[in-house]
Amino acid sequence: MRLKDLPDDNLFTAGHTACPGCGVAMSIRNAIRILGKDTAVYVPASCAVVFGTTFPYGAWKVPFFHTAFENTGACLTGMQAAFEKKGKKVIAVGFAGDGGTYDIGLQSMSGAAERNDDILYICLDNEAYMNTGIQRSGGTPFGAWTTTTPVGKMSQGNRRFKKNLGDIVVAHEIPYYATLSIGHPLDFIRKVEKAKDIKGFRFLHMFTPCIPGWKMDPAKTVEVTKLAVESGMWTLYEVENGEKRITYKPGKMKRVREYLMMQGRFRHMNEEDIKTLQTWVCRKWNLHYKEKGAPEVCEIEMPEEHHAVTEEHREMHGP
Repeated sequence: MRLKDLPDDNLFTAGHTACPGCGVAMSIRNAIRILGKDTAVYVPASCAVVFGTTFPYGAWKVPFFHTAFENTGACLTGMQAAFEKKGKKVIAVGFAGDGGTYDIGLQSMSGAAERNDDILYICLDNEAYMNTGIQRSGGTPFGAWTTTTPVGKMSQGNRRFKKNLGDIVVAHEIPYYATLSIGHPLDFIRKVEKAKDIKGFRFLHMFTPCIPGWKMDPAKTVEVTKLAVESGMWTLYEVENGEKRITYKPGKMKRVREYLMMQGRFRHMNEEDIKTLQTWVCRKWNLHYKEKGAPEVCEIEMPEEHHAVTEEHREMHGP
């Protein structure tokens, strides 16, 4: 399907109450147009519940279900089983945030993936619990300000690195996992189409900027998603039946500093923290693309990999 072939019939309508420039709203709108009307949606606690179902209005033109935060995988499994029992061909799709996937809903997602249930799980990753006050999640990157990783004399933002959710999901040996970005629409369309047609557990991981949480210009949503890929902060790839394939590789690696300075959540970072994050990105770039990135960007000395048994440990406890 090409861009001009996208159906005109919007199944997530204008008039919702998302922030201008919201990456979650753009991702949902485009994904649901590709999936079509024979879709039933589940959404746990998240921004998508609030701005898509603001009383007394509703933006969804497909069946919509919402219960609790932690059970997206289980609810999708139940929905799909009910449709099959009634003999209806409907795709059960879940739109869960990073908090509802990396953290609170991980066990439910894992159960559905382990059983290889025939459902489509979509993680809308805006890198924090935006709906409940911008708290840190397992998807929050190193250095980012959130309300639970504040910036002040005692704290300089989040001190942990973003959890590698992709490897966790793929370890379940599911039919299909893919990362997406609204800054790369053709790649986005192709992956949603593929996930629509595959049977079994499919997982789409969508990178979705949040304007208030990232403290950024709402006109820069697409630009910042593109820069995330060009700098190596986000990688576009897919894993189909265990075979990994990079679907877009930047021509030249850009410094992570350019990406960070577009967002207020990173503007407090000092040179040492930016260097730490750049080192992490260079290592990730190497793992995905099998090369060490641009020499002028990754000229910093790469630290040795951590090993559980250190020289100090050997001196104390023997080899």
